[in-house]
Amino acid sequence: MMTTATPPVNENYKAVYLTAEDLRVAASILYNAYHDDPFFIAALHKGDRAQYEQKLRGAIREELHTLWQEEQALIGLFEEERLIGLACIVTQQVPLGEARYWHWRLKMLLSAGWQSTQALMKKESSILEHLPSTQCGILQFIAVTPIEQHKGLGKRLIQAVMSWCDEQPELEGVGVYVTQDDHAHLFSSMDFAPIERLVIGGVPGELLFYRSPEVE
Repeated sequence: MMTTATPPVNENYKAVYLTAEDLRVAASILYNAYHDDPFFIAALHKGDRAQYEQKLRGAIREELHTLWQEEQALIGLFEEERLIGLACIVTQQVPLGEARYWHWRLKMLLSAGWQSTQALMKKESSILEHLPSTQCGILQFIAVTPIEQHKGLGKRLIQAVMSWCDEQPELEGVGVYVTQDDHAHLFSSMDFAPIERLVIGGVPGELLFYRSPEVE
């Protein structure tokens, strides 16, 4: 699951499922990684930086806990016992987009506000419309802690996602929506094929898809 030709070569790295005790650190990693993400800025920033940061923290926290409660795949990258990155995958076995549960909507509404909650649901709906089938997952989040970036660990995480996908007989593959060209290039180099250029919430991006070899 962790095999990669990308440095660094370190046997202390491991990719395993997160536990409940890891969620606080995981939320912090995601917050730092997505702080300047164009989509989240467009969806959550309404002119007040402090309010934006509060909304982002709340939205990430609620989504992470929802994925945990729904038993979705939360894959952590550890260096020995230290969490340094994670990837969060959601499948269509749980309601997404406009079909989100009312209790998710309520919690997200309290954390991020109504317009921001609507923007998050519309993003998911747009992605779902362009995936090959209902038997596909979405890579909701992927991040490496800032001090560990530029070491090839992003590729390790993507490879862990691909390995997880290959082990799920009911899944055709995993889609990811990216808004930055360097991220698109990274996923393209890891066998994610472009599906569609999308503009979501006024932010242009690209939807890429990894298809499991089992369904090719």
